[in-house]
Amino acid sequence: MNDCIKTLMSHRSYRKYTEKEVDDKDLNIILSAAQAAPSWIHGQQVSIITVKDKTRKTKLAELCGNQEHIKQAPVFLLFCADFYRAKLASELEGNSFEIIDDIDSVIVGATDVGLALANAITAAESLGLNIVPIGGIRRNPLEVITLLELPKYVIPISGLCIGYGTEDPGLNPRLPKEAVIHSEQYNHEQMNYLNQYNETYREDQLKKGNKDVTWTKRISEFYRASHYNNQYADVPEMLRQQGFLCKDVKKDGAV
Repeated sequence: MNDCIKTLMSHRSYRKYTEKEVDDKDLNIILSAAQAAPSWIHGQQVSIITVKDKTRKTKLAELCGNQEHIKQAPVFLLFCADFYRAKLASELEGNSFEIIDDIDSVIVGATDVGLALANAITAAESLGLNIVPIGGIRRNPLEVITLLELPKYVIPISGLCIGYGTEDPGLNPRLPKEAVIHSEQYNHEQMNYLNQYNETYREDQLKKGNKDVTWTKRISEFYRASHYNNQYADVPEMLRQQGFLCKDVKKDGAV
């Protein structure tokens, strides 16, 4: 197993950080690695906002649901799906800009962000730094857009804390590989794997001093409508405000 694979297999998310700063040279390597990720049609539909200012990090921590680790980490990166440059390219070449009307633009942007984010995580961890991704950046996206002055056609997708963590949380057990890796066709028989994993997950949580809960209980509680919708209620408005109309576009181009 080479060093790259070891880094990938050793991932854990840190939610407490020391005050030690991240070296600018290391940060530049992380950002270069993120920018080197593949993207749809080489459109590079990603922008990354680097945030070090304590006041701004404090505000972002509040907007993300009072996540203290955003304040603690010396560097916070905001990963955005970015079609602003594509819009400028369209204006420069005198072409219409219709991708933004199709819901596929959101899938393209989120996928490009995911690829760049994964590269950044691996690069940071390979340099001995610790991280935790922040999906809560979408809890109050309209305020995030205002705070960071994001232009139209740019939407915040995920954040990333980078620094030197404390209190190693240990590895989280993964689902059985048979539940995730499918041969030729999707295997719908998942219940046995979930029951098996529930016991593994529950034992791991108890060993770490966390509450007694199974994986299916935790996930189902998070995704129930009354919980999820209350936390991410502004996402549809964010998409509309930023120009992602997500119309039902037919094959002939008619709406």
